[in-house]
Amino acid sequence: MAKTKLKINGMSCQHCVKTVKDALTALEGVQGAKVNLRKGEATVRFNERHVTHANLREAITQAGFETS
Repeated sequence: MAKTKLKINGMSCQHCVKTVKDALTALEGVQGAKVNLRKGEATVRFNERHVTHANLREAITQAGFETS
């Protein structure tokens, strides 16, 4: 099980937080995600056999936000 933090740009409310969390947890292999609006970041626990960092960033981008 791996854990990573991703910076997310463009979130402005709790609806944004839910959108990002839902996008991340919908990926097969993601065990959990915590999204912090104030810090503008997500902490994600995932199985590296099923999902990559690129997959996580893609999910955030597809949800309408930028990540670095």
